[in-house]
Amino acid sequence: MIQTKEMEFTTEQKEYLKGFFSGIQESGIVRKSVDSDTSQNVIEANVYGTAIEDLCKEEKFKYEKNGLDCWQDMVAHAKEKKLPLGADIFRFKFHGLFFVGPAQDSFMLRCRIPGGALKAHQLQGLAEMSLKYASGNLDLTTRNNIQIREIPPENIVNILVTLYDLGLTSKGSGADNVRNITTSPTSGFDPQEIIDTMPLAKEMHHHILGNRDLYGMPRKFNISYDGGGSISACADTNDIAFYAVEIPKENGFGNDVRFRVLLGGITGHKQFASDTGIMIKKNECTLVADAMLRVFLKNGNRTNRKKARLKYLIDEWGLEKFLSETENEFGGPLVRFPIEKCLNRPHYKKSSHIGVHPQKNPTLSYIGITAEVGRLTADQCKEIADLSLKFGAGEVRLTVWQNLLIPHIPNDQMPSVQKIVLNMGLDYRMTSPNAGLVACTGNTGCKFAAANTKYHAKKIGIHLKKNTQMDSPINIHVTGCHHSCAQHYCGDLGLIATKVQVKGQNIEGYNVFIGGGVDDEQGLGRELYTNIPAEDAPALVTKAYKIYQDNRIQGETFVEFSRRNETAQIRSYIEASSNIPA
Repeated sequence: MIQTKEMEFTTEQKEYLKGFFSGIQESGIVRKSVDSDTSQNVIEANVYGTAIEDLCKEEKFKYEKNGLDCWQDMVAHAKEKKLPLGADIFRFKFHGLFFVGPAQDSFMLRCRIPGGALKAHQLQGLAEMSLKYASGNLDLTTRNNIQIREIPPENIVNILVTLYDLGLTSKGSGADNVRNITTSPTSGFDPQEIIDTMPLAKEMHHHILGNRDLYGMPRKFNISYDGGGSISACADTNDIAFYAVEIPKENGFGNDVRFRVLLGGITGHKQFASDTGIMIKKNECTLVADAMLRVFLKNGNRTNRKKARLKYLIDEWGLEKFLSETENEFGGPLVRFPIEKCLNRPHYKKSSHIGVHPQKNPTLSYIGITAEVGRLTADQCKEIADLSLKFGAGEVRLTVWQNLLIPHIPNDQMPSVQKIVLNMGLDYRMTSPNAGLVACTGNTGCKFAAANTKYHAKKIGIHLKKNTQMDSPINIHVTGCHHSCAQHYCGDLGLIATKVQVKGQNIEGYNVFIGGGVDDEQGLGRELYTNIPAEDAPALVTKAYKIYQDNRIQGETFVEFSRRNETAQIRSYIEASSNIPA
């Protein structure tokens, strides 16, 4: 607490001080107390009501210096080829730069690509960036996004400047900010979509970039838009999810599309976003999201990082209080409307992110291309960009399934595109094991991961290809830690890394879950096995798929099979299966 020396002020000075301290109070940085009778003025430092001494470490870092103001620090580090320490590690994330030590003495750059929509020249530019300044690879993420790894400290400023020159940014893609805005990857050309949500994703993207205070949330924040297209955007795993719905005329809304608002998704904590009963117009999405962000900004937990997500504020307050505070910020009431009176939304098609599919224009199609566990070489990226220019409209879309789409290809030219994709060492076929493999970075590039997830996921894919004839899509999610970046609870099969004791030694292994899903198939996977050595995981996954093929009923998906059968029954099937080699 800072206290000024007692002295006499004129009336005019007192009024000025009251206004001055009132402005500071509104900023959320300090609380003021002015006693005009005694002219005693006290400033008590706090962040949105939390005393500085009670803040967690990261909040103190932000209080001492905003991460957006560390550009010169990054320049100095680059000149000295210096690795960051302490608060700098956290603040550099405001610019999308993640120091990944001790896994590697290098940085990862996380881009910000709203809705995953990229122009061909941007993908080409990202590929050139990675070749010049980093690993020469690009990693596709579960947020319609791209990461570039193995950036030495001397290149951190060069890579940021090059990114900006491409018309892209990485600001706010790390630390306590609103992360990349996701949406349906086929927005604008999907024959079954209710509405094109790409403009909304981009509007929210620019709103975040244009409001400095939204970089200081209590913790990271995820927002997603789902327009009813054929590919799930996993919107129900987000803090705020906007789902497009149609309302029948007789309910008084007219023939219009609205958005239902869902809140509190955080699958690493085993919770999906829940419907709030709120129905809003398209032009209200950004305003409502902003109001909710500001309620969280002012009231979220800044003392305990484990309780600093939106879910925990809603748990503490209850939904109605949160919505009431949102209405105060929004400046008016939000419309409640029963979900039962909405028209049924179109069903997702589980394999629509892979293969060839028609667009609204019947003469055009898009192709979904898989990369091995989401990793592409720079040369492959440049070839994909060239494909989009030669056969499409010079556009690429990223999905939340760690793959990409090339849209707007004339139907008669698609066979040529398919052939080129296979020649590139990539695939587009639903029956490819890579079609549903999702893996986080793992311990080669993340200090939290307990296993080499991408390596082990590749081994699973190879084993499946060698020992099965896949005829139905299956999602296999391999994640390295409790943060669940690969969303293991949401997979048909989900694996989370753990240390396993074998002959007195700790080795890499996994706990295995079955029966998870999102949206139409929403549900958390249930534990199937624990402490499986990593070397045994490929055979176990292959057996699980094989017993599904052998015991399913006609037309049954893997998730339907896994939920129809008790866990003990599935284990007995697997343990009785002896025809799959290790």
